[in-house]
Amino acid sequence: MRDMNNLDEGVEFLPAMNSKKMEKRGPRRQVVITVLIVVVLLVSLTTGLLFWHFKYRNTPVQKVFNGHLRVLNWEFLDAYENSSSPEFSMLAKKVKSTVEEIYKNHADIGPYHKETVITAFSEGSVIAYYWSEFLVPKYREESLDRAMADKQSLVQRWNPRLRNPTLKVESVIAFHSCMFSLHAKEGEVTSFTTPGFPNSPYPNNALCYWALRADASSSISLTFKTLELEPCRDDSDYIKVYNSLSPVEPHALVRLCGNYAPSYNLTFLSSQNVMLVTLVTNKEGRFPGFKAEFFQLPKMKACGGTLKGDSGTFTTPYYPAHYPPDMDCVWNIEVPSIKNVKVRFNMFFVLEPGIPVSSCTKDYVQINGTRYCGEHSQFVVASTTNKIELRFHSDQSYTDTGFSAEFLSYDSSDPCPGKFTCNTGRCIDRSMRCDGWLDCVDGSDERSCTCTEQQFRCRNGWCKPRFWVCDNVNDCGDNSDELQCSCSDDSFKCDNGKCVPSTQKCDGKDDCGDGSDEGSCSTAGQSTVPCKEYTYKCRSGHCISKQNPECDGEQDCEDHSDEDNCNCGLRSYVRKSRIVGGQNSDVGEWPWQVSLHVKGQGHICGASLVSASWLVSAAHCFLPLQGIRYSDPSLWTAYLGLTDQGDRSGPNVQTRKIKRIISHPFFNDYTYDYDIAVLELQSPVTFTAVVQPICLPDATHNFPVGKDLWVTGWGATAEGGTGASILQKAEIRLINQTVCNQLLTDQLTPRMMCVGILTGGVDACQGDSGGPLVSVEPSSRMFLAGVVSWGDGCAQRNKPGVYSRLTSLRDWIQKHTGL
Repeated sequence: MRDMNNLDEGVEFLPAMNSKKMEKRGPRRQVVITVLIVVVLLVSLTTGLLFWHFKYRNTPVQKVFNGHLRVLNWEFLDAYENSSSPEFSMLAKKVKSTVEEIYKNHADIGPYHKETVITAFSEGSVIAYYWSEFLVPKYREESLDRAMADKQSLVQRWNPRLRNPTLKVESVIAFHSCMFSLHAKEGEVTSFTTPGFPNSPYPNNALCYWALRADASSSISLTFKTLELEPCRDDSDYIKVYNSLSPVEPHALVRLCGNYAPSYNLTFLSSQNVMLVTLVTNKEGRFPGFKAEFFQLPKMKACGGTLKGDSGTFTTPYYPAHYPPDMDCVWNIEVPSIKNVKVRFNMFFVLEPGIPVSSCTKDYVQINGTRYCGEHSQFVVASTTNKIELRFHSDQSYTDTGFSAEFLSYDSSDPCPGKFTCNTGRCIDRSMRCDGWLDCVDGSDERSCTCTEQQFRCRNGWCKPRFWVCDNVNDCGDNSDELQCSCSDDSFKCDNGKCVPSTQKCDGKDDCGDGSDEGSCSTAGQSTVPCKEYTYKCRSGHCISKQNPECDGEQDCEDHSDEDNCNCGLRSYVRKSRIVGGQNSDVGEWPWQVSLHVKGQGHICGASLVSASWLVSAAHCFLPLQGIRYSDPSLWTAYLGLTDQGDRSGPNVQTRKIKRIISHPFFNDYTYDYDIAVLELQSPVTFTAVVQPICLPDATHNFPVGKDLWVTGWGATAEGGTGASILQKAEIRLINQTVCNQLLTDQLTPRMMCVGILTGGVDACQGDSGGPLVSVEPSSRMFLAGVVSWGDGCAQRNKPGVYSRLTSLRDWIQKHTGL
């Protein structure tokens, strides 16, 4: 027991409630632990910072920039195009030294420069192309990018001791570099795109190269499947394709910018086994870029040949793709000996930038010693024998679509049986002879004519329809049809032909009767005038005298309301479709065009998209017929973004049901007065490259007589015929209302306008009803001028089409749509 007691006395327990002892030992332990933790954290943080600094922040990043500069005091030699020549080496050494000197003078550039290589020279005086490599710490990367993008950074500094520097340079431009090298595989198509396509836009301030190669015995076919760049301007983003691996102008095949419709042919051929694609971008804009594909094909060893027979066809190599550069083709054409031969070009596009068609010094077609180039509508070249030689030449730069032609045999005594023969050899209908229109390219159908009672004889001898006199259009070419309508020197000529004293112009009173003496008094538009029927009213209630100020790109109202709601009337694809003699529309050419279908019947009427939710069409489309109540919205489906009726399920097409149809309450189904309706969609459309609204004109908007307008639709292409599959387009002319009332025996009302070609042949027809009649304004924006309404037959002579006049019905549209 004693031992146990002694043991108990020798062991000291520390119960939790022994507060004194806890206070003595507890704080000391906590301090030690805390200090240890802080030290560990500081060491870790310091180590991390040092690791980050040396591993990441200070990690050198490799950057490559492409650039070019202009040498002002040096003349270009052909030897500079050969990179292995001593002349090239000598100049490259000087340019490299100059570039390095420019870099050295900039604190954000010089310390990080590693290497510069001069790659090529071209004319102008001398343009040098180069790339420069930099190794820059990660944290200095943005500073380097900014400095290289700033033109003021890349300025040559003069050494005061050198009064005449060896090289005097300007226009030093550098780009972020992206370089790709691709080789075609036999029997395969290789695709490539701009960086990030299609999910992100291509980089700004960049220069990208795609070097394309094929096997030695092959050439390259390159096609841009999708192309959407910054709209074309002098300094906009662009693509250049070269028939070499050096970006030098003598080998440039094409320069592309902006948008192209998917149907536009963008196929280019090389003459050798290499091709270079470059993309140059500026600091502005974010655009999708392109998708392209290429493949190799055997080099064309020969083109041309001998063609025999009564007729046949031939084209430039690879038509309708762009013909290759550096080509010479000769066709020897021979028809039976008792006949003569002529060549008819149905498509002719042999155009090189900057080359006048009068000289044809680069790409051309040569027949009988005469050279032809440029763009031409259908034309004929005839021979006085049964043989003809046609030579086609393309130089090393800038190619085009080429031509599609046919040769024909003809009897020299009657070259156009039953028709009139133009001096060019073209055959036209005899009814076109002396009708006032130049149907022959050279005007030979209108020469040596005897004017009829219905025609006016111009001073230059042309005969023109009498109702063209005094319509404010120079139809004669020498203005003689308008001279007799001119007013005295102290008078003003109104748009309607009336003369008023000059003192009454811009006096605030409508002396003309059509407002034209007051409608163009101020180009600035800022000065307000009393509000009249013909003056534009701003949202503030003030009126301005400027005619057609809405959405013209200038702010004329003090409250800028004339430029509000102007997201309309512009086409993503504005390039010429290059369809000659036909009327097919390109995809996206008329993005406001709508096709209205009834289930089981297909396309019935057209309409125009005027906002995301509203369409404008013709009231007569919704009249009851054969027991069907066409005013029932549930019957109708609207197709938007449609070009081909056979492709209604295509990726561009949007389909919407109709929520309601509102026809004008005053519509008269006998006279077709007030022939207008608005349709609300069940859900808004999404605006895309091929679905866009057309601008609605203000009620005061003036569409002058003689103005060319466009009508589009899928209607019958001939009276009594079937509807077209591809959307059709026609350019027609606004006709004087008084003249039109004479032609249509007083059937016009103020809500109607008369548009067409009075000689016939071009008009809207059945199935076009409700579709748009549009005007291209000076701002390139397009406005809805009218709606296809009615006509006496289709495309008959002196029977123009009649359209609902939008300006007379504008207030009603605004009331029901809020637009």
